[in-house]
Amino acid sequence: MRHPGRKPAFASAWQRFFIVFALLLLGWPLYAQAGVANAPGASLEVSLITYGPGDTYWERFGHDAIELRDSASGESVTFNYGVFDFDEKGFLLHFAAGRMHYLMDAAPTEVDQQYYVQVGRSVTRQPLAFTPAQAADLRDFLLWNLRPENVRYDYDYYADNCATRVRDALDKALGGLLKQQLEARPGGMTYRQQTARLMSQQAWLMLILDLGLGPYADQPLTAWQESFLPMVLQSEMRHVTVKDASGATHPLVQDEKVLSPNHLVPPPETAPDLRLPLGIAGLAFAALLAAARRFLPTIYALLGSLYLVLAGLVGIALLVLWTLTTHHSAWANANLLLFNPLAFALLPALWRSRRGTAPSRRIDVLVILQLLATLAAILLHLLPGVVQQNQPWLLFALPCWLALAWGLRHRQPS
Repeated sequence: MRHPGRKPAFASAWQRFFIVFALLLLGWPLYAQAGVANAPGASLEVSLITYGPGDTYWERFGHDAIELRDSASGESVTFNYGVFDFDEKGFLLHFAAGRMHYLMDAAPTEVDQQYYVQVGRSVTRQPLAFTPAQAADLRDFLLWNLRPENVRYDYDYYADNCATRVRDALDKALGGLLKQQLEARPGGMTYRQQTARLMSQQAWLMLILDLGLGPYADQPLTAWQESFLPMVLQSEMRHVTVKDASGATHPLVQDEKVLSPNHLVPPPETAPDLRLPLGIAGLAFAALLAAARRFLPTIYALLGSLYLVLAGLVGIALLVLWTLTTHHSAWANANLLLFNPLAFALLPALWRSRRGTAPSRRIDVLVILQLLATLAAILLHLLPGVVQQNQPWLLFALPCWLALAWGLRHRQPS
């Protein structure tokens, strides 16, 4: 995730990639006579490097990389899968459509880690108990992956990001052992909970993401799936065991050392519970609408218009995410029953109602349809087997729609 990524020098990503790739193919002679690219497996030391969350929103999820160190020459290289280029043609359009193109990258360890140390993000190294054959296989795979024809991949926030690519590369070299053991362990949180936890310091963005996530984000996860987060992968690696040549079992992680401590405000350990704040916000807005309807009709119309416009825009966004993009984490979002484009049709009636004008039959039908949709969202949530956890938005939207329905149907006394 270079959304939780590395230093923002993206404009020269391609130039840097080709330089590094050429150096690797040449055995990096500028640094040593021999090095990582051609060292025997017995000389290769494999480590998982984990970088803590940063302050920028795309850095909130953390980052990680694979470090290969040649014990003979002392050369050390980190490989990561978190590079994107803002200057790529059509980047923003691809981002909106869910077709983001990311790149793999490699750099000398000291150069790669310098940025994280400078900005105060933690850097942790976990040396791994790889056999010489496994280390050589991992190195060969990473160099193959670094070739121009293999370096790009289609990024997915949860299923195919910088951490899952690192995890999968390690698992491939271990012969599937990592996946086997992590799939047997339950995860601690869902995608939604982890997202809310890590984005809680940007409250507005946390609310937007929570509103846009569908049932995919609420499925129970295994430790393997939850390792889409670098910090979770770092933690779960401590539970993985391997067997040596004699058949003895020992931990995969040989040691764990904090190379640079965290100097930033860490994310909370648990996800915030949005039900109470959004429930209170919904009741407060509904009460304000009711009071303004009675004493300040123009303010009532303005507040009601604000809600209806936002509800309509949210509905359009949710429909687009579901039908026109590959953001599968936003598909089949039940919040469409609460916020949808039908809200725009109520705007003229809202302004007429402030003068006490009775709504037309068409408006009556629209109001009833919206109340039924809200009721359906509530019943859908109560059905057994329903996955999506959108209680906060149910608690917010229900009083708001009831207040608007009452305002549209209630005649002002002369």
